Amino acid sequence: MIKDLWYKNAIVYCLSVSDYMDANGDGVGDFEGLTRRLDYIQGLGATTIWLMPFQPSPQRDNGYDISDYYGVDPRYGTLGDFVEFTHGCKQRGIRVIIDLVVNHTSDQHEWFQDARRSKDSKYRDWYVWSDRKPPNANEGIVFPGVQKSTWTRDALAKQYYFHRFYEFQPDLNTANPLVQAEILKIMGFWLQLGVSGFRMDAVPFVIATKGAKVRKPNEQFAMLRTFREFLQWRKGDAVILAEANVLPDTDMDYFGADGDRMHMMFNFQVNQNLFYALASSDTRPLSKALKATKPRPATGQWGLFLRNHDELDLGRLTVKQRQAVFAAFGPDKNMQLYDRGIRRRLAPMLQGDRRRLELAYSLMMTLPGTPVLRYGDEIGMGDDLSLPERECARTPMQWSDEPHGGFSKNPRPHKPVITGGAYGFEHVNVARQRREPESLLNWTERVIRMRKEVPEIGWGDFEIVDTGAPSVLAMRYDWLENSALFLHNFGPEAREVEIDPGASGSHDSLLVNLLSDDHSRPDKKGRHHILLEPFGYRWFRVGGLDYLLRRTEV
Repeated sequence: MIKDLWYKNAIVYCLSVSDYMDANGDGVGDFEGLTRRLDYIQGLGATTIWLMPFQPSPQRDNGYDISDYYGVDPRYGTLGDFVEFTHGCKQRGIRVIIDLVVNHTSDQHEWFQDARRSKDSKYRDWYVWSDRKPPNANEGIVFPGVQKSTWTRDALAKQYYFHRFYEFQPDLNTANPLVQAEILKIMGFWLQLGVSGFRMDAVPFVIATKGAKVRKPNEQFAMLRTFREFLQWRKGDAVILAEANVLPDTDMDYFGADGDRMHMMFNFQVNQNLFYALASSDTRPLSKALKATKPRPATGQWGLFLRNHDELDLGRLTVKQRQAVFAAFGPDKNMQLYDRGIRRRLAPMLQGDRRRLELAYSLMMTLPGTPVLRYGDEIGMGDDLSLPERECARTPMQWSDEPHGGFSKNPRPHKPVITGGAYGFEHVNVARQRREPESLLNWTERVIRMRKEVPEIGWGDFEIVDTGAPSVLAMRYDWLENSALFLHNFGPEAREVEIDPGASGSHDSLLVNLLSDDHSRPDKKGRHHILLEPFGYRWFRVGGLDYLLRRTEV
């Protein structure tokens, strides 16, 4: 069994080393610069840093085309710099998880280069080959409109190789025991250097059967148990956070009925329905998604996010729902990607409306699971739609109103910093928001601090409380005889709701507001009448009058 379920009440902060802080002035972020900013991350309240790929790479896919799993790209520093970074995190009580990208390698990786030279290469069977292009080569394409096939002929190998993603990312033959052993070796290497786990990329593809004769891939779930067992044996409190955009009826296959597979999974089902609720003010599909994804092992946990480094994938919504989200948040074709998603950052999607931004982040902090915050969202960073595909939402961090947002002193950073307009670094930056008491940054710090003081969200069981209003979502968490209640109004109009919290012994309970002095007392029937402003939200502790007195005394 796992020693410590620390991830149940963690705050995860995702960042890319290349885009965070450049210390040596070469225009690219590095580990030295990131280490200098650890006090900022600690002050924000993050307890875990998730690093996107930083290993050596040709950088044709933002580092997800790895050419050496056991090193650090020289642009970011050395292994020594990485260890200094993890040491700095440990000093501040911050854990580190890193991307584990093992579905594919770069075509420049020495394994693939050796494999293509000869059928006798020891690495030949580490990849997936075919003498002829399979008839289903145009099926299962991940990047429609950009990617043309999943099989490409290699002139030197004189065979076709399989690639679920871009043609420069040949898939590893993960069914090969030698490849699986190498994956464990990679995990062990980085655990030894101080990481506390991994965000595993594209898990359904990693465990799927691959080959020219495979018409319908089958998931090899036993592989996940192998990864979990190795992790528990090598470092008892290390975790795997799985990227698996799957339907709810397969969730338990990934978690494991006994909690013996993935520790955490991103909840894509809730994420997509959350954005539909934000677009339509209808919370009913979101409630349905929450109930559908409720089952999980006692040690399992969801990762809750708003936006990440990829597009907002809407593929699980109905056509009508998807069009509603497109119309609200990505009406222009240039804002959409791969016929299924939106490639914008959250702030411009919500038109910079502070009320809606707070509503969205309040939801991320209070939905069942562990919140995962993307760098820059704490200050409301925007996007650069002139950049291709997913790059528009991967611009450098905006630290100040100095040239290039204080990210780099180089006159030509490796990516342009957003400048001019409502989201330019001149207006949106850390230094400016630090000085403004009511800024989004300071609000985010306060709400993260309060989230840590409500462990019921991460540990407890939840119930959706009837509000009688489709635009208002109410959820109650119960854990260790404590209860917390959260209300969110998705509508642009004020709404009064009448609710019964439903917690044990709550008939005459005071609802103690955790974010202000606006407490709620029940009527004679034990029901509460709560007025929510447009896009309003409330965090309540369900307790008697004595609870409020105890808090005051403290």
